Amino acid sequence: MTVAFFSGKRRRAAAALGAVSAGLLVLSACDKPTPLATVTVGTDSVHTEAACYNDGKAIKESLLQGCLTEKPAKTIKVAFDDKVRMGVDPEIADNGWTLLFGGQPVEQEPYKNSYRTIPGNAFFSSQTGEPTSKTAVSIMETKGKKVIGIWHFQFEKAS
Repeated sequence: MTVAFFSGKRRRAAAALGAVSAGLLVLSACDKPTPLATVTVGTDSVHTEAACYNDGKAIKESLLQGCLTEKPAKTIKVAFDDKVRMGVDPEIADNGWTLLFGGQPVEQEPYKNSYRTIPGNAFFSSQTGEPTSKTAVSIMETKGKKVIGIWHFQFEKAS
């Protein structure tokens, strides 16, 4: 003799509750993606998530140097006469972003728009004035004096 522990309605309700719980568990395991930064040269475009990002909060000082020296994951070729178009998500622009060449800031004040165009020749001279064939370019999101995120790109001189 078999005994039904649950009626049909209760089994369906339990199955639905189990499916919803499993779905929420899967969603909670996903990390929220970081905002994107994009570089476009002609018809070529690369974008990347942040190398370091703390959910919109300041990156700890102890982690900052490691973030700044991280190797770029994305590379794009740039000729001297190209126009380099750089874009960031609006939430990055709201706080302000600064360009870094080789880990060094190249501007005094953070930029507050989500898009800008820079001539390609600006990226290929070293601090000593010597021409270079590649440059590590970083975008650093700041909020006041605090660093919120860092994105890295490698620019290679196109022949």
